[in-house]
Amino acid sequence: MNTTLNWDDIHAIAFDLDGTLVDSLADLAAAANAMRQQLNLPPLPDAVVASYVGDGVATLVHRSLCNARDGRADEALWQQGFMAFMQYYRAHLSVHTRTYSGVEGALKLFRAQQKPLAVVTNKNEILAAELLQQLGLDGYFSLILGGDTLPEKKPAALPLLHCAEVLGVAPAHLLMVGDSANDILAARAAGCPSAGVRWGYADMDALQTDEATRADVVVDDLGELYDRLQSAPAAG
Repeated sequence: MNTTLNWDDIHAIAFDLDGTLVDSLADLAAAANAMRQQLNLPPLPDAVVASYVGDGVATLVHRSLCNARDGRADEALWQQGFMAFMQYYRAHLSVHTRTYSGVEGALKLFRAQQKPLAVVTNKNEILAAELLQQLGLDGYFSLILGGDTLPEKKPAALPLLHCAEVLGVAPAHLLMVGDSANDILAARAAGCPSAGVRWGYADMDALQTDEATRADVVVDDLGELYDRLQSAPAAG
């Protein structure tokens, strides 16, 4: 674990959205099951839908239609499912979705450092922007990148490289904060430091056992990350 990260090292911060800033599982599961009901399929437990989240809506629809993480529905069924999912979900983005405890307070502390914050998510950009606006979080972020903003999404390096370029910082000084393997793999690929959070949808402690998905720091709340950056010794 890298214990030398501090504010001298970090010039900007990128955050994942679902499972990191907000708990959106109940609304995602409701949309998936509304879609399945429309197509005369039985509902899925929330925990199953949770295991399908993280690679964007298009993939979530495939997985939810097939009830398999590697499932691929045929194109006609997927088109039906995608339209049904999007129609329901966009109308019910924040019925149950809530910001995780301590997140907004920590965002205020990060913003006080006068360094830009961004959201880099695999959620569709328009859904991410609308959800942040509905939860009153949009004002904290200088940039929102969705899974459909660029030709590639996490775990590819491109979203973080693009984020760093737009924010005017070197990738080595852009901290990626997330709850999943995709977040850490994207940070590794882009040459960014990473922070893993324990409250999300993935098992962060299990990810830490694999060198490929090991975050530089792991925290139990965003306030702890702020404290770590403040108190960690300067590198070198």
